[in-house]
Amino acid sequence: MNDSNCSRRNSGLGTRNFELGTLIPELGTQIPEPGTRNPEPGHRQRGVSIVTAIFLLVVLALLGAFMLSVTGLQQSSSQLDVQGVRAYQAARAGIEWGAWQVLDPNHTLNPVTCSPVVLPSCPAASTNLSGLAGSLSPFTVTVTCSATINAPTTEGNRNVGAYQIIATACNQPSAGACPNASPASGYVERQLQATLSKCKDPTATAPRCTCG
Repeated sequence: MNDSNCSRRNSGLGTRNFELGTLIPELGTQIPEPGTRNPEPGHRQRGVSIVTAIFLLVVLALLGAFMLSVTGLQQSSSQLDVQGVRAYQAARAGIEWGAWQVLDPNHTLNPVTCSPVVLPSCPAASTNLSGLAGSLSPFTVTVTCSATINAPTTEGNRNVGAYQIIATACNQPSAGACPNASPASGYVERQLQATLSKCKDPTATAPRCTCG
């Protein structure tokens, strides 16, 4: 009994010819055609590759922008350093100019006699030096001076005057003077101070009237 039923079932399947790629109702499956495959895995791989490529492009673009930014900052910093050195030299030139004014290096104040001695006086309250040469030409230097010549210190026969000179150099002067309270980008400023003294002796020999 069982053998006959099995043989009938098997014979039912065996008597039908199925083409490749057709659905077998009894088995609920489809016979695949030769040379075909499921396209979905390939599509997924191509999708992952595109996403990876886009990610790498974005990362490389960000790295490039970062490198350009760093390079620009380094160049800007280097330029400011150079300008800072030049501003320092301009301020130093202002100090030297002020020192020349108060030290009387040519001994012109007492050409004949040292009695009474004449101590140098400060230049104008605020002197703006412009027109510096070479690489210092973009800078303006404002020189101020304060002194105690109205009440000099006396040490025996010596008369001593003290002077404080302040030189401020900048590349963006305001109304022709430094410093600038509201500078623009790229503003560079340096300030130097110097304290000098001049001593003259009324009993010394003119024109130097040098303190012994």
